[in-house]
Amino acid sequence: MVILAKEAKTNAMRMLDKHRINYEVLTYECKEFVSGLNMAVHTGAEISQSFKTLLMQGKSGNYYVYVVPIACEVDLKLAAKAAKEKSVEMIPVKEITKVSGYVRGGCSPLGMKKQFPTFVQESALNYNKIYISGGRIGTSICMDPRDLEKMIPMTYADFITK
Repeated sequence: MVILAKEAKTNAMRMLDKHRINYEVLTYECKEFVSGLNMAVHTGAEISQSFKTLLMQGKSGNYYVYVVPIACEVDLKLAAKAAKEKSVEMIPVKEITKVSGYVRGGCSPLGMKKQFPTFVQESALNYNKIYISGGRIGTSICMDPRDLEKMIPMTYADFITK
């Protein structure tokens, strides 16, 4: 567990602490959204182990969270199949904060305003640690992907383009 000043904790970190999950925090100075690839380069995180968080909405109107390797794109048909929806699409950027409580570039699958069904690309299981957003722009969390299962309703699935 990483100890940070109280004001430095994000909802994601507080959730990890509550569940007594070990994690590491990586940060770098950043004022606005940058890609996950930039984040990995600046923090030294392994690109293949770095994941971005995408928020999508199904045809039913339900929201879904997808945790995707940063160098990959989502296959919307496979993503819909994982969620048992006819189709899914990315939500507009202007709705990210309203729906998740996070800003673009700082959206974590942990600690959202409401917990949505979450799908993690199954390749995450190839690693003992992955990097996900820490819930703030310029902040990543390094953790065991298997620990996500202890904290949120999630499913491993294959939903990236080949």
